[in-house]
Amino acid sequence: MPLAPAPLDILRCLTDAAARGIEGVLVTLTGIEGSSSRGVGTQMAVLADGTRLGSFSGGCIEAAVVAEALEALAAGAGRVVRYGVGSPYLDIRLPCGGGIDLTFTPRPDPEALAAVLATCAARREASLAIGPDGVADGPFHCAYTPVPRLIAVGQGEEVAALARLGAAYGLAVTALVPAGDGLVAEDFAVEHMASVRRLPPIHGDAWTAIVFLFHDRDWEAHLLPHALAETSCFIGAVGSRRTHQARVLALAEAGVAQARIDALHAPVGLIPATRDPAMLALSILAEVVPAYPRGVARMVERA
Repeated sequence: MPLAPAPLDILRCLTDAAARGIEGVLVTLTGIEGSSSRGVGTQMAVLADGTRLGSFSGGCIEAAVVAEALEALAAGAGRVVRYGVGSPYLDIRLPCGGGIDLTFTPRPDPEALAAVLATCAARREASLAIGPDGVADGPFHCAYTPVPRLIAVGQGEEVAALARLGAAYGLAVTALVPAGDGLVAEDFAVEHMASVRRLPPIHGDAWTAIVFLFHDRDWEAHLLPHALAETSCFIGAVGSRRTHQARVLALAEAGVAQARIDALHAPVGLIPATRDPAMLALSILAEVVPAYPRGVARMVERA
């Protein structure tokens, strides 16, 4: 289970509930005055039975948001409500001292939400035009990106640790390991490679990171040039600086463009000279996650 709900999880909660005949409200943070613990575009799902997914604070306003959402659902009309500074609710304050505007959209079109989920599942960006009256023609545009993907290529405990940590964080993880490695799929996929002469394709995109964790450089020498030819947001490899110098020379001799070689993060990880598999996984993930593109939320000026 991921550490926290992702934006697509909010939409999936509402579409799954609608399929079961349970109505819901999509709540979107559309304005901030001063400081806020969440960013513009953050969303929350509130179902008719009181179930909620997502949050806008450390818990100080969520009960009020649920109550407001249920009122909007009962009234059949959306609304924009200010919490914190400038709010009519004098007894509700944000710990950061700022103010946030939340747009309540009752009964968002489940087909529109499902279309966003399907588009992102096809590894493309999607968006909704959100307002109090629906998700098709509102003044606030919220973009949704595909689930960030991590391809961990290598063998041994380092691959297992990175795959487990990445999956726990919420990434779609695939581990590519040599046959006989013994890694068993958990919350991630495992693909076994029979030999360097029969390599699986490595497909990247703007939301895919690829990390090599080989100590056997024979596998890496065959796979890394293919990975560098792919579009991806991040490519990294473990090893010492001396190992990387030899790697760079080998890639150049293999005909890999210098710009692609320069894009390789190596030695990968924010904690230098890490030898513990768990700490190495944390070190790598901390460097990889900021590279993933995020959706952009914005208000649209209308004439």
